[in-house]
Amino acid sequence: MAVKIRLKRLGAKKAPFYRIVVADSRAPRDGRDIETLGTYNPLTDPATVMIDEEAALKWLGNGAKPSDTARNILSQQGIMEKFHESKYGK
Repeated sequence: MAVKIRLKRLGAKKAPFYRIVVADSRAPRDGRDIETLGTYNPLTDPATVMIDEEAALKWLGNGAKPSDTARNILSQQGIMEKFHESKYGK
């Protein structure tokens, strides 16, 4: 089973709100997810991001592949850097 870290869209029309979730890659975008890692609200200035860092690092270590947008959000929060340091030992 291929597992992805991606965004699940919530909120009203023209007012998006996203959950950062771990989901099976075959599941639909807003379908069933395995675990919720956090939230992302692009409407605030600056955008509000809340992520459970330990859970994100656990899933990355288990082989979950982040989508492009999820990778950018994780990078901005410093989670991808911590993952690479733990994996490649700096």
